[in-house]
Amino acid sequence: MTRSPALWFFIFLALAVLLAAFAPLEKTLGPNARLVYFHGAWVWVAMLLFLAAALLGAIGLLARRKAAHRWSQALGRAGLCFWIAFLLMSLYVMQVNWNGIYWDEPRFRIPLNLAIVGLLLQIGLSFLPEIAWTSLGNLVYALVFFISMRGIQAVLHPDSPILRSDVRDIQLYFIALLVLISAAAWQLARWWYFWQGKRMRS
Repeated sequence: MTRSPALWFFIFLALAVLLAAFAPLEKTLGPNARLVYFHGAWVWVAMLLFLAAALLGAIGLLARRKAAHRWSQALGRAGLCFWIAFLLMSLYVMQVNWNGIYWDEPRFRIPLNLAIVGLLLQIGLSFLPEIAWTSLGNLVYALVFFISMRGIQAVLHPDSPILRSDVRDIQLYFIALLVLISAAAWQLARWWYFWQGKRMRS
């Protein structure tokens, strides 16, 4: 069995797309519901990556473990990749469901600002010689991120249709999507971890 994180990333991602294509429809959204399920699971996984990066960063700082610092770095970078992809996906979701892009939607504008801050942070951290700064940066960023996301008000964006749904099949499909996308995210984090390891040895 191949150990390539990149290959397994695409395998799990393809399985998630295939699963979403056969997900049950919702009466309001119709066929677009499948895209919404995928989009929702994707953003949850991105947030889990930021949380995991913060937790590993805290462990690295408290225990002074270099491996924890490296995993914090890998998870933080993977989370940023997923978050940027989520924003690009959001543009398409808005176009399909709202027949246009509402740039001032708080649930797009604030995440966009967080993506810009996160990108600048990761670029800046990559120039620092001590990897412990990455753990600290990921920890602070996660605090700012979740505080900012907590109070977001929506204009056109609905509340989570999955959490409010009483259709068990929809919830089960969503959980399965979460598992597959999380598996893909883990492979992306592994890729970042191994890539950084090769870079440090060269």
